[in-house]
Amino acid sequence: MSGTTTAAAALRRRAAGAGANRWVVLVVLCVSLLLVALDATVLHVAVPAVTEDLKPGAIELLWIVDVYPLVCASLLILFGTLGDRVGRRRILLLGYGLFGVASAMAALAETAQVLIVARALLGVGGAMIMPATLSILRQVFPDRRERALAIGMWSAVAAVGAAIGPLLGGFLLEHFWWGSVFLVNIPLMLVSLPIGRLLLPESRGDGKGPWDVVGALMAAAGLFCLVLGVKRLGGGELGPFTVAPLVLGAVLIVLFVRRQRRLTHPLVDLRMFARPAFSTSVGCIVLAMLALVGLELIAAQYLQLVLGLSPLQTGLRLLPLTIAAMAAGLAGARLLRRFGPRRMVSCGFLLTAVAVVLLTAMGGEDNAGLLVFGFVLLGFGLETTLFGAYESMLSESAPEQAGGAAAIGETSYQLGAGIGIALLGTVMNAAYAPGLASVPGVPAAASASAGHSLGEAYDVAGQLGGPAGVALRRAAQDSFVHGLHVTLLVSAGLLLLGAVMALRLPRVMQCGEPGAEPGAGGVGVPAPREVAESRVSA
Repeated sequence: MSGTTTAAAALRRRAAGAGANRWVVLVVLCVSLLLVALDATVLHVAVPAVTEDLKPGAIELLWIVDVYPLVCASLLILFGTLGDRVGRRRILLLGYGLFGVASAMAALAETAQVLIVARALLGVGGAMIMPATLSILRQVFPDRRERALAIGMWSAVAAVGAAIGPLLGGFLLEHFWWGSVFLVNIPLMLVSLPIGRLLLPESRGDGKGPWDVVGALMAAAGLFCLVLGVKRLGGGELGPFTVAPLVLGAVLIVLFVRRQRRLTHPLVDLRMFARPAFSTSVGCIVLAMLALVGLELIAAQYLQLVLGLSPLQTGLRLLPLTIAAMAAGLAGARLLRRFGPRRMVSCGFLLTAVAVVLLTAMGGEDNAGLLVFGFVLLGFGLETTLFGAYESMLSESAPEQAGGAAAIGETSYQLGAGIGIALLGTVMNAAYAPGLASVPGVPAAASASAGHSLGEAYDVAGQLGGPAGVALRRAAQDSFVHGLHVTLLVSAGLLLLGAVMALRLPRVMQCGEPGAEPGAGGVGVPAPREVAESRVSA
């Protein structure tokens, strides 16, 4: 009996790998993710050069920066579930092609409008690539132990891509024009397309029932409106153009959920959320990003505007965070096997909260040792949390729902990041502005303008000059540091809430496939003992 089980598991692994070594497949998937992660951050350092060359208006510049993540986040569920129906490899390869074409279009753009369209197409390509990489990984690594190791490598590559994006962009801008930050994608796409076609296995879900086109468009429109509203809220916009997208997005998502519950063959099987491990993992992803992404932006402002570091120096100061995140990703599989999802994710949240509280010791003077130590704890704790949550979420989803589950995870990540920027940005502004209400010698109008941001406060202080300008600049720095401390404490509270939420995760790492019971038509991954027994009986 055990020999039959082992033989069936081996057949399943061979079918999943489609003749290619699964670790080679992992390398191809990691290169795919690296491209998407790079493109999310590489443009940041090129914005001044783009502004000087294309002369975009304020609204156009905002869309140049934001349209990529906005389109990508809104289409994740659409393409994730479409891949389950028509083939995940097919969607991934189409995403490669579109990403390459859009990169060339962006690099050669001569107007802001063309660049916006190209960035939107890059977002479409990214939405095709991101869930496909995770869902193919889910199929290629049916053994949960190996899958945990693969997810660790996958997440480490994501950390590397996000970190080196600004550094690569800065290097290219020093030697070439701003379009080079997009051209770097094309050689990688030209290599990835034939290699992906040759090595990546094709996989899809059970294909029962028609694909819910109306539901897919409803989800895309709802997520687009929600993310747009959240981004505007994070920028301090509270008018009707912020409230209307939020309300419309919420209504569309509610209607989407009701529609999925009525359908016999839904686009997204909402019964996945009935599993505590799945719903808790999604909640942990949202909460981790909500607590930390806005904080990262505020930390970058602190390093540049308070400590006076250059963008390159700021990137180097944040590098320990990335290195620690890479280490956590590579060690994640071993930690998960030893401690289980519950303790791993809870401890990751707690470690990150400790790091955040430690960073409240930051003041107006540079303390490099404290920052390095705090960022190392922050990176290791955050990656440990996200690794455990992503791995548990994928393992709790059925193989035929892998694309939808991956899309839900990536959407949760994007929504959490957007809400975090809005929430922590609001907390920061609320704590920062009152300190500039009555600075001696500074007119009320100047104080009000300085209360918008630290950068604007510096501009106002430069215009005032003299003792009043010096006083305003000093007050703005002190208020910013105070606001940073308040924001850190709020973030720590959210992380502690996440640690409590993670207690609903399983205590131990179950290494069988969900729903794969003996005689139920599924093939469970054999435990080491079963493998040993089969070898003895053979």
